[in-house]
Amino acid sequence: MGNAQVPVIAIDGPSASGKGTVASRVAAALGFHYLESGALYRLVALAGGEAPERVAAGMDVEFFNQDILLNKHYVTDKLRSEAIGNRASEIAKLPAVRAALLERQRGFRRRPGLVADGRDMGTVVFPDAVLKVFLTASVATRAQRRHKQLNDKGNHATLAALSSALEERDKRDAARAVAPLKPAVDAVSVDSSELAIDEVVDLVLKMYRERMSR
Repeated sequence: MGNAQVPVIAIDGPSASGKGTVASRVAAALGFHYLESGALYRLVALAGGEAPERVAAGMDVEFFNQDILLNKHYVTDKLRSEAIGNRASEIAKLPAVRAALLERQRGFRRRPGLVADGRDMGTVVFPDAVLKVFLTASVATRAQRRHKQLNDKGNHATLAALSSALEERDKRDAARAVAPLKPAVDAVSVDSSELAIDEVVDLVLKMYRERMSR
């Protein structure tokens, strides 16, 4: 089986839509590899430097399930901060950075399959994905999820501040000239505002199995 024939499930959506949790659980259920593409941009933001495209091309990155290492150092928790997320959103607008990371992302496509989450997985990185899902949720729901996530890690922020930050990031991601946040024309849109994570996971698995049985 050539690389192009390895099945890919692409799950895109705005920040805090739940796409990372859904994608990782779908990957585990299928025994597939998992790519959290947003982590790559966060890693560039964390590494810093005046030439982010060179950082993107040369950084030493390792993924172990939910753990991420940068230059052999554990950085998973640092990547989840709001400051790094906002910086990553700015960096993601740079065409040179996106170009540097494109082939690196495509390199995660290995047998038996890949589940990739991000903002342009179905539109740019894996346009031939067998299933494309655009996962959304209301700003209020996403702010509540992010609030709980931060509180669980001992980081505190108000719901109002988080809502404002999410709305601003949505606008920035949707308006960027390169690979803007938008559903692929053949993506299935899923609003998870009223759904539990397990329900979304089951729905994605059902859609994938239906596609593969055709």
